[in-house]
Amino acid sequence: MATNTQNAETNHVRWARFRFTIIGSLLSAPPDKGHLKNELTRLSKKQWQHPVTGNPISFSISTLERWFYAAKRSNDPIQILRVKRRSDAALSRKLSCSIKNALKNQYREHPGWSYQLHRDNLVVIAKKLTPPVDAPSYSTIFRYMKLNGLIKRHVVKQRHTAGAIQATEKLESREIRSYEVDHVHALWHLDFHHGSRKIIDKNGKWQKPLLLAILDDHSRLICHAQWYLDETVESLTHGFMQALQKRALPRALMSDNGAAMMSAEFTQGLERLSILHQPTLPYSPYQNAKQEVFWAQIEGRLMAMLENEPDLTLSILNNATIAWIEFEYHRKIHSELSSTPFERYSTGKNVGRVCPEVTVLKQAFCDQVIRRQRRSDGTLTINGCRFEVPSQYRHLQNLTVRYARWDLSSAILIDPNSHVFLTTLYPQDKLKNAEGLRRSLKNEYTPQHETPSTGIAPLLKELMAEYSATGLPPAYLSIKEKEEE
Repeated sequence: MATNTQNAETNHVRWARFRFTIIGSLLSAPPDKGHLKNELTRLSKKQWQHPVTGNPISFSISTLERWFYAAKRSNDPIQILRVKRRSDAALSRKLSCSIKNALKNQYREHPGWSYQLHRDNLVVIAKKLTPPVDAPSYSTIFRYMKLNGLIKRHVVKQRHTAGAIQATEKLESREIRSYEVDHVHALWHLDFHHGSRKIIDKNGKWQKPLLLAILDDHSRLICHAQWYLDETVESLTHGFMQALQKRALPRALMSDNGAAMMSAEFTQGLERLSILHQPTLPYSPYQNAKQEVFWAQIEGRLMAMLENEPDLTLSILNNATIAWIEFEYHRKIHSELSSTPFERYSTGKNVGRVCPEVTVLKQAFCDQVIRRQRRSDGTLTINGCRFEVPSQYRHLQNLTVRYARWDLSSAILIDPNSHVFLTTLYPQDKLKNAEGLRRSLKNEYTPQHETPSTGIAPLLKELMAEYSATGLPPAYLSIKEKEEE
């Protein structure tokens, strides 16, 4: 609708200038009294070029005379020579109340339909009305819907889900604004991008790679980028830990609601590192628009330069991506920043924190669970794998353990109160246990030598003494005593 209005406005201006060009000479050099008709006759015999189509055109004397007097009496000749707007412009002229109600109900049920589709369905509805009415034209439907705000809306797939409904309601009720944080490392963006080209792996199979990119909001600097063959938690944490080690610990992270981003290992790891996780609203990619802009550059420049490489592998793709990011993207003037991402990253106010060593990072990005220890053999089970517990912890019934689902070669035993690392647990080696070698269990509560017997327990002795002091006979008869009677 905006484009049509702009085109109409442009045509009006062209016509006004065109008319002023024809009669402008009469305004700048008015003919003598009684010679105006001769000048108008002369202009009417000329062939002019149509201001819109370019075809030859001529005008009558009366038309030229009307233009001349209208321009002469006005202080703004070009404005008065513009095509007059119709008094019924933008108004629906042929829509009955029944058609309007049918159109509104139809739009309420199908807001994503095109104007043509609405009109085609109204043709069928108009035939079934009592009495039948003529179906309105496309232009009439178009003007009416635009005038009443019945514009075509983008309908999200699976819009009946709670997340999609919430996203649609927010998009329609709240305005969309661009944003930017004030400090470096105040906010990171993270997302996966499905590449446009397939690569061949070591097994000779073609696969579509995915690019994990972590972007700093303030500087637009890419903290780390790497191509993977899947979008799993392992790939996510592998790339994110590299970003932390290369740059710093950010204050907040924004990502979508993918399975990897919302996994226990990743979300708990962010919490242990005091990184605020800010997931976007479902079906709302515009909230992470800076990532979307970066993907356009990946496809438009990087992948375009690799289109003639027939033997594209994951290694070549990663090497090319890192080189392009470091030597072009980071050093190219950003249109919104008026500086390069690297300059803004280096000179901006930094709120990042020192990244801990890799061992601490690996211990952070784990799922924390509680498992009951088997008293029989001192083991616990995680995802079907049995781990042995050191003998010094065999007195604990419930153990707090951290582990990563993609790596069951070891698990971490921690203190549930202080969250301090205690020891590393390893899977049970049944072949080694079959050798029959066993260590002796040492415990301060297990007697190491014989001690004299103390007899009846003190409490029971006291109860027996109290019962004896009552003077009552025993409340039972022994077999021997019965025989003596």
